[in-house]
This record gives sequence, C-alpha cells and structure tokens, in this order.
Amino acid sequence: MSTAVRASAPVPVPAAGTASFVAITPHRAFEDIAGQIRALVADGRLKPGDRLPPERELAAQFHVSRNTLREALRALELAGMIESRKGAAGGAFVRPGSGKVVVGGLRDLYHLGAITPEHLTEARIWLSTLVVRVACERATEEDLAALEANVAAAMRADEAGDFDERQRLHREFHLILAQATRNPIVAITMEGVMEVLGHFIARIGPRENPFTLPSRRRFLKHLRARDAEAAAAEMTRFLERMQQGYLAQWKDQAPRA
Repeated sequence: MSTAVRASAPVPVPAAGTASFVAITPHRAFEDIAGQIRALVADGRLKPGDRLPPERELAAQFHVSRNTLREALRALELAGMIESRKGAAGGAFVRPGSGKVVVGGLRDLYHLGAITPEHLTEARIWLSTLVVRVACERATEEDLAALEANVAAAMRADEAGDFDERQRLHREFHLILAQATRNPIVAITMEGVMEVLGHFIARIGPRENPFTLPSRRRFLKHLRARDAEAAAAEMTRFLERMQQGYLAQWKDQAPRA
C-alpha cells in the first residue's frame, strides 16, 4: 500500500481475491480514499470487472460520510479507473484499461493552448512514420481489408461532397493503421493526436483535397508489399504536404495585428 495514504491504523493484508479498506483522517479524505483504491488495483487485489462494496459499507470502512466517499468515486470515474452502473446489479466497478483519459487530456491541452497547430502537425508526421514501419511488419489481412474499406468509404464521402464524413474517415485511416502495430501505447497516442486534429480541422474549415485518396492507394500498395521504406516515404510526403496546407490555412484565419 502506498505510504502516501494517511491511515489511522496499519493497512491489513487481505486474503487473495479480496479487498479491505482502512479508515482515513478527514484532511483531503477523498484523495486518501482514491489512493487506497488505486493501490488495491495496482496490487491486483481489485481487478477489472470487480465491484466495489456498496456505498454504505465503504463509507463505514473509511469512517467518512457518503458525500465524501462519492467525491472520491467521482474522481476515480473521471480518471477512468471505475464506472458507475445503475439498477439492482449496479454499483461502482473497476474498468478495463482505456485510453480515453489520455485522449481527453491531449484535447484539453490543445484547447488551453499548450499544444499548438505546429506541435500537432509535426508530432503527427513523426508518429505516423513509426506507425507505418511497424504496421508493415505486423498488419494482418484483416487490417489491410479494413484500410481498403476505409478508403472506399472516403471516396464515396468525397464524391458526395460530405466534408465532415470525409475528414472523419481520413482520420480513422490512421487509427486503423496504428491499431495494426498491436501496441496499445502507440494506438492510444495516435487516437489522441487524431482527436485533436479533428478539432483543429473543424476550426479551420473545409478545403479542397484532391491528393489524399491517390496517396492512400499508393500507400496501400506499398503496405501490401511490406515495403516499409516506400510506405514511410509516401506517408511522410503526404503528411508534410498536408501540414503546409493546414498551417497556411490556419495562419490566413489568424486575426491581424
């Protein structure tokens, strides 16, 4: 158990597969409660899918009010650690791993100005180069089929003049490619970059884009051939061209001094 938890008594070691909690001091009580629950998850004594004891029981174990307990549970829910379910079989459950908190954090950093459009487009190029090289080794036939289906759907959206759907599908292409690396850290990072990019594109608005689909077809040809050098070169050229266009459009919209 973390030494940061200020407990009024020594932390007991529960039997395998069980979890017990220790009464805490009132100062920043909700943080101590969340800390104990996090530590039990880290120790493997609480696992994804496990349900925490009912609120009344938990509040009694921690020696806090139910309002204080709910504050701790809300903090854990916002952090993606637990989820609350309603109904007779409801309660607070430990969640499986999710990258939504990471994605949301990057989105918030962008809106706060800590991530600039230059940061965003530059990181996209670097990350995509890594993704392409790994995907050339690890992509399955199912991955390739999903990428080809995505390109076909983007073509239909382009022909229909549906900008929002077209740009959503173009971003989804990169998510499918990142998932083909079979590395969740890379996939989550790409998801965060694409989430922020979606907000950036929505801000600068639609633009003519006649070169994305031809580039996608060339890229898929190289990917199927497992030619990492050619695939990475195609993706880099494409993204650098997109970067120049995005930044030029963004600067044109910036207010003049």
